[in-house]
Amino acid sequence: MDLNEEVRPFGGAAVLRGLGLLLAAVLTLWPAVARASAATVVPVGRAVGIKLFSDGVVVVGMSDIATDGGSVNPAKDCGLKEGDIITHINSTEVDTIEEVSAVLQELEGETMSIRAIRDEKQVQLTATPVFCPTDGAYKLGAWIRDSMAGIGTVTFYCPDTGAFGALGHGINDVDTALLMPLESGSILPATVAGVEKGQAGAPGQLKGIFDTSVTLGLLSANTTGGVFGTMTDSRWADGAPVEVAERGEVETGDAVILCSISGDQAEQYQVQIVKVFPESADDCRDYLIRVTDQRLLDATGGIVQGMSGSPILQNGKIVGAVTHVMVDDPTSGYGIYVGRMLRQTGAA
Repeated sequence: MDLNEEVRPFGGAAVLRGLGLLLAAVLTLWPAVARASAATVVPVGRAVGIKLFSDGVVVVGMSDIATDGGSVNPAKDCGLKEGDIITHINSTEVDTIEEVSAVLQELEGETMSIRAIRDEKQVQLTATPVFCPTDGAYKLGAWIRDSMAGIGTVTFYCPDTGAFGALGHGINDVDTALLMPLESGSILPATVAGVEKGQAGAPGQLKGIFDTSVTLGLLSANTTGGVFGTMTDSRWADGAPVEVAERGEVETGDAVILCSISGDQAEQYQVQIVKVFPESADDCRDYLIRVTDQRLLDATGGIVQGMSGSPILQNGKIVGAVTHVMVDDPTSGYGIYVGRMLRQTGAA
């Protein structure tokens, strides 16, 4: 699979790519979020595996069904669209591909109602599944997704509350580019086993392996400012807390990032904050940054996919997280102000 990414124009021809999950699979969260301290947090910078299970199933494509009477597509005919989130069939709530299939087989071709979310509004549709003689099953003619898995980076952890934040941007469905609705999820221990170096026009990526048998934390939210939750293994994120910088304290000049590019521990690398952008409610790109540490440039070519969430520190305080790489220049990218992330936990 391709990686979870965001590609959009910025200031003309520049192209960005999100650095979040490197999709490992399309597989067939919801405790209350803890409140992180706005005063101090532990900067982490370690890679983790991330598993997301959707709230409902996401329609990611359409496919005609070959029947004895010709090719048909009930999903398209009833008005379903890519990006719709199916939550109910008749009165049955559906959150997995298996649940959708089971309901379709039960109905045996009967007309059914579909409740879905589209652009944050509920829509009600009526469809009639058809029998596919090829595999002997009733089908709707829609490709659907119910989960994602991949590797990302934890930005901060609050020892007082157990809250953590990661990625610095939301996890979007790879096909629809829409934010994945979150039902449940977790973070898992990960080891960076290799790096594909970035070069102009082709961003690199971390290659990671994660242990699905161990849970480090539970996810509670997937937002435009990152993914958030509660750590269940506080020993994994043990470290010295640092102060959270006020936005007005952040300045152009020297800074460092913490990230894992080998193994399972984070190291510190030198960067420059080239520009601090005015605060915008609609855009989480708060800083333009450039990698200056030759060790990181030699190892990765700069910023690579999988480093999203790497904390940025300046003058001994945490100021934000790496979020995007510039596709045409992997030595440069963008960062989010940490206060945006803390607000998602209710702390700022």
